[in-house]
Amino acid sequence: MSDRVLTALEGGILTATLNRPDKKNAIDMAMIDGLLAVLERADLDAAVRVVAVRGAGGDFCAGMDLNELLASADQTVEQNRHAALHFAEIFVRMRRLPKPIVALVEGRALAGGCGLATACDLVLAAESARFGYPEVQRGFVPAIVMVLLKRCVGEKVAFDLAATGRLLSAAQAAGAGLVSRVYEDADFEDQSNEVLRALATASASALAFTKQQFYQLDGLPFGEGIRLGADVNAVSRTTPDFRAALQAFLQK
Repeated sequence: MSDRVLTALEGGILTATLNRPDKKNAIDMAMIDGLLAVLERADLDAAVRVVAVRGAGGDFCAGMDLNELLASADQTVEQNRHAALHFAEIFVRMRRLPKPIVALVEGRALAGGCGLATACDLVLAAESARFGYPEVQRGFVPAIVMVLLKRCVGEKVAFDLAATGRLLSAAQAAGAGLVSRVYEDADFEDQSNEVLRALATASASALAFTKQQFYQLDGLPFGEGIRLGADVNAVSRTTPDFRAALQAFLQK
């Protein structure tokens, strides 16, 4: 496992810590490889019930490594496409992983780092956290993460953020739909751990079905969405988790 991403597994929670605090956890190729390794481990290891992603030091992630981006200006379009697709694979695998992924955001989550946070299924933010997509201010485009941004906040807000690069407070990000919950800085660790523990002890099959259906609904017509819901409803009734949880509830 890359030292760019430190991992720890406790109580079913696999914590992946972006580990470049001196660079505000900027994403380089080694970190991309480390994140992909974490997602593979989470997929294959039955002991992992939930994944938490956070940053070392005072920030979550400042985006892509600017030195690597500058070097890419001398690469061909095809070489840059290959590198971009390698980064994009993180988002594809996050969406496919049948286990919840939670971003724990303190400090700044910018550009690709903001995209990484919002690619998680839940985003828990400290009150002092900041979010934004300042790529345009550096002559760049939030091209890959724009897919997530537009789905999260809608056209007008997404274009505003992508075109101006302005930053949002945690409260503003929650209001726009980028953040799930905001906690006071002093309570952030306790409150976020409570959410993680709740997910880690919930029915793994129910969470997997929930996540799978949730993202399969993207772009489906209403009728097809209802039919998909009926299919998931029917299959979920046959799981051991369903039977055990319902029997335990009825026996109270």
